[in-house]
Amino acid sequence: MITALLRELMQESESGGHGFLLCSVAEGYQYRSRPEYAEWVRRLGHHRPFRFSRAALETLAIIAYRQPVTRAEIEYLRGVESGAVVKTLMEKRLVKILGKKEIAGRPLIYGTTRDFLEFFGLRDLSGLPTLRDFSELAPDALEGMLPLADEDSSVAPIETTE
Repeated sequence: MITALLRELMQESESGGHGFLLCSVAEGYQYRSRPEYAEWVRRLGHHRPFRFSRAALETLAIIAYRQPVTRAEIEYLRGVESGAVVKTLMEKRLVKILGKKEIAGRPLIYGTTRDFLEFFGLRDLSGLPTLRDFSELAPDALEGMLPLADEDSSVAPIETTE
């Protein structure tokens, strides 16, 4: 019954001419401003969108798709030391420590957080694009492409730095 009422509220917010939408994110529900008003909301809040380096986006993608994952596994896949990047992602509350792996040395294992799901407008991790989704894109569409928030989402696009 509650789910039916939530669906009804979602439909009403989509068609009602309101400045907000009820969205299903992070295994819950959240009111979000409409994407077409994102710039105005950003101006009111005086806050800029997160700026991610290419290294941060690579590391975040590895953690999201391979979790639970150790720092050594991240560094093996990236080919470079990633401790500082993982620390930054933890400070932004997109990544968290899930525990320790039961192997020699007991390294920490990392995974994504609820804030990660909310930031990217995902209900759960099954909402991440699959390898098939990427392979279906035209090759020229992938040139210079960086993972961005879904255009239909109320999340502002991610700005990157080189």
